[in-house]
Amino acid sequence: KTIRLLRKDPFGNIMLLKGALVGLVGAATYGRFNLINNMKIDGADYLLKLPKRNVLFISNHQTYYADVMALYHIFCSVKWRFKHVNFPLYLLSPRMSTYYIAAEETMKESGIVPKILSYAGAVTVRRSWRYKGSGVKREADTKAPNKIKQALGHGWVVTFPQGTTKAFAPIRKGSAHLIKKLDPIVVPVEIDGFRRAFDKKGVFFKKRGVKLSVKFKKPVRFGKEATLDEIQEFLERNILGKEDLSNEQIGVEDINY
Repeated sequence: KTIRLLRKDPFGNIMLLKGALVGLVGAATYGRFNLINNMKIDGADYLLKLPKRNVLFISNHQTYYADVMALYHIFCSVKWRFKHVNFPLYLLSPRMSTYYIAAEETMKESGIVPKILSYAGAVTVRRSWRYKGSGVKREADTKAPNKIKQALGHGWVVTFPQGTTKAFAPIRKGSAHLIKKLDPIVVPVEIDGFRRAFDKKGVFFKKRGVKLSVKFKKPVRFGKEATLDEIQEFLERNILGKEDLSNEQIGVEDINY
């Protein structure tokens, strides 16, 4: 029993403490999404049918933290078989095997919020093209793929392929490489309203009464014949709204439950 209580995730975080932090952060942020603002969720039925591991959510990015907090609320609610976040009972037993990819320097900022959110599931990576808001050129983080593989082997992982909250930023090619190499189930996510409701970090309000939306699209898995360029096209089509190739044209297999 003691060993069970001290069970750790792949990164050495104690699961019991992680669950407690997720529950506390959830309780502190619930009103931001469902009382002060109104969050609409589409496609939750897809989540109810997903396996517990090896699922990669690809999403556009609008704030540092609010996007992640909202997805955590939804994932915890789905664990209870809810398709909405109307009843915060799900915070009594939150989903703990959820991870998100975040910039290393963002999560190492001073203050309690980054530290708590980092423990709750951050897979930190060192961006090769950007550091603290400025463009840089440095070697790729060679440890990142293995860390992401570990997270996928333990649960669900959220990534923001744009790598920045800047509107209309291009899709970085690192996500396509990861999908090609690790072959996860891929769930596109489209969020909206967060940039209007919150500041850049997603901590303070800019406006109240905003309609927030989170849309989960049909889960897919890429066939072995899909090329990196075709996967990149899929990401751009689903995150930036570009319409070009169909799923069949780029070797994407719909998931049969």
